[in-house]
Amino acid sequence: MIELSLSKKLIIKIGSSLIVDSSSSRLRINWLKSLAHDISKAKLRGTDVIIVSSGAIAIGRSILNLDNDNLSLEESQAAAAVGQIKLSRVYQEVLGPLGIVTAQVLLTLEDSENRRRYLNSRSTLNMLLSLKVTPIVNENDTVATDEIRFGDNDRLASQVSTMVGADNLVLLSDVDGLFTSNPRDNLDSDLLTNIDEITPEIELMAGGSSSVLSKGGMKTKIVAAKTATNAGCSVIICNGKENNPLSNLLHGQTHTLFRAKNDPFTARKNWISSMKAKGQIKVDFGAIEALKTGKSLLPAGVIDVMGSFSRGDPIDIIIENGENFGKGLINYNQLEIKKIMGKQSTQVKDILGYSGRVSVVHRDNLVF
Repeated sequence: MIELSLSKKLIIKIGSSLIVDSSSSRLRINWLKSLAHDISKAKLRGTDVIIVSSGAIAIGRSILNLDNDNLSLEESQAAAAVGQIKLSRVYQEVLGPLGIVTAQVLLTLEDSENRRRYLNSRSTLNMLLSLKVTPIVNENDTVATDEIRFGDNDRLASQVSTMVGADNLVLLSDVDGLFTSNPRDNLDSDLLTNIDEITPEIELMAGGSSSVLSKGGMKTKIVAAKTATNAGCSVIICNGKENNPLSNLLHGQTHTLFRAKNDPFTARKNWISSMKAKGQIKVDFGAIEALKTGKSLLPAGVIDVMGSFSRGDPIDIIIENGENFGKGLINYNQLEIKKIMGKQSTQVKDILGYSGRVSVVHRDNLVF
């Protein structure tokens, strides 16, 4: 199996059925404490951890005594609003004593599909990780009606993996992995332990959700795995019901591994290369030499701007002799670039009237 102990950025998705006991509707505190110890060990190994947690609606419906299995949209939103407070507090209570600072991050699918929101979300998550904080991510169910009707945290977890360039995503569920057919219906079904490519045949093997608390099923996990592996992130599906689920994985617990096609860095570079440029910026020879050594592009190196673009758009980088050097995702729109080009980064706030990014194009968003 993949070596989780060497993971640089690990995303852990936790299903509702693991957080809330379906028979009693109570939080599984001892399980959460065991997971907290697993996360602490991972962080001590140098792994950045992000938790994508379900459970807000399941917790809220218990607090509000909403017993019916099929909640209305309004009931689901109310339950999410109530449950999210309790869920965040519980993570603080189990991780805080281990010296782990947590942060709540609420996202929607639109945050990953809109380029500006995507970049803002990515910057926030990476800043939290750089400050040694463990983000607790959930869908913003109180406002994202489409997510409640059709969404799932498997898909959200894969998007977060892509957003931050994670190398491993673990989907903790109430199933052992992907089987050739539903093991509850067919005792002769076989567990698939290693999958290098998600074929149509693999997709047909997925069934639905097995829990009344869960919106996702194996189908959503396959969709999530396709997204994540294409972005350079390997995906593991395993049964997380027992205490210390990450430790169990490290010690050989059965699972299904979807292998990434390449590493996150290469996948991101390929993604940027495939985009159609919205404009051009011309830079001087000094800036080009700096870029070749792995530096970011600063305002001082820009000498001209062509085209119309917004923050986050792909742009071509042109050398002052007219030669095309590369492509990158821009941190400013074309009007802002015209104001700050040739200036020092320390002057940006005074020129624009607000604090901007240090770089025009960050080195992680540059390909040449």
